[in-house]
Amino acid sequence: MTDEQDVAPDSTAARVALWRALHVEVDARPHVLDDEVGLRLLAPEPGWQRRGDMDQGFTRPFRASIVGRARFIEDLVVDQAGRGLEQYVILGAGLDSFAQRRPEVASRLRMFEIDRPGPQEWKRRRLAELGLGIPEWLRFVPVDFEAGESWWDRLLAAGFDGGKPAVVVSTGVSMYLTKEANAATLRQMATLAPGSTFAMSFLLPLDMADPQVRPGMEMAEKGARESGTPFVSFFLPAQILALAREQGFKEARHVSADELARRYFSGRADGLRPPANAEELLVATT
Repeated sequence: MTDEQDVAPDSTAARVALWRALHVEVDARPHVLDDEVGLRLLAPEPGWQRRGDMDQGFTRPFRASIVGRARFIEDLVVDQAGRGLEQYVILGAGLDSFAQRRPEVASRLRMFEIDRPGPQEWKRRRLAELGLGIPEWLRFVPVDFEAGESWWDRLLAAGFDGGKPAVVVSTGVSMYLTKEANAATLRQMATLAPGSTFAMSFLLPLDMADPQVRPGMEMAEKGARESGTPFVSFFLPAQILALAREQGFKEARHVSADELARRYFSGRADGLRPPANAEELLVATT
């Protein structure tokens, strides 16, 4: 049973949702991702844009990275759904809004959002309060990781069919896990039905980051450490690719910030683009 005091959004997930909304409010069109659902869920006090962690200049590269990776994953899911994919799983779903923003695609899938019980209960309540509801094709899968619950077992119990292909995504999670835990996740994902895709973000070593974002990343690392959830895993692209293949994936590729910039930020007059050598993506297929 979830304590009432734990029924609240995760602070990192809330920040990411507000950065996505900030992109819509302050960055020039065309927007890489139009997402203000998280803002509606959070309903922050007026003037939230003036908070220190929302500073338009300081957060500029970070919000570009956030919307770039989100758009890439969204395009991946839409493409796979068009090819007949039936299952989509989000690990550490937070305030993800794909189900609310893209129901014409999501309703053709069986979606599973995995998260801690407290934040998920909060999201469930807010969706109801806003009249958005939870459609029958969207399954919330609460997992108490601290109690040692298996997210895979809970996923199967929620109706996931391990015999059918799926897209599974995990963003903003790998840095909090040990290399062994990341390897175990990759090993589990490599057992997905043939034709499945696993996409995850990973952090490169902080000293490799673009100078413009290194101070912010060092601040985030310090804050995570002081809050008891330190960053413990960093990977070079070659290392994460090798790890994915060692755990059983047939194919694996690195999606760099440069690739995201070419796809979604080229030709912008404002120069907005995700920073290189910060948080990038691994896409592996079975």
